[in-house]
Amino acid sequence: MPDTVVKLPLRKRPIDIFFAVMFTIFIVTSCIADMLPTLGVDFSQPNGQFLVDSNYWYAHDADPLFMHPPVWMRIVTGLSAFVYLAFYLVLVPALIRGWNWIQLPSVIYATAISVITGVIVFGVEFFGEPEFQTQNPVKFLAFNLPYVLIPLLLLIRMRKPLPFTRRF
Repeated sequence: MPDTVVKLPLRKRPIDIFFAVMFTIFIVTSCIADMLPTLGVDFSQPNGQFLVDSNYWYAHDADPLFMHPPVWMRIVTGLSAFVYLAFYLVLVPALIRGWNWIQLPSVIYATAISVITGVIVFGVEFFGEPEFQTQNPVKFLAFNLPYVLIPLLLLIRMRKPLPFTRRF
């Protein structure tokens, strides 16, 4: 590998701008949504608090697994609230500044979240115990599919070494 790697400027990497925006949104949603079940906050009824009411509005008809999480699901939301959140806080500047070392952590993250969310959570919501199956699949998918599709796109983006030396 050459001593100096010529990275494309951010303006020539629009996919990285897209990723930076999406993962900034993921930072916010990790704080708003995933902290509550992880910390055991009850949002099974609206109570006038923004975070509780937001989570109730989403979960009451679309995500019973999220609303009444068993311990394993609280571990999943805990990963998002603390581990993925920490990764997003590093990933966003890495995407903007073109830090090539983020490639391996991105591949690990994208693989992990795709399996955990895409296989386990979606599997339970659609094929699991009746009390955890979504009653509103359109709403469920509208809110959750980006957390599988965006990481898969990131995985494709990071498929080759030195990702910031090319457009995609």
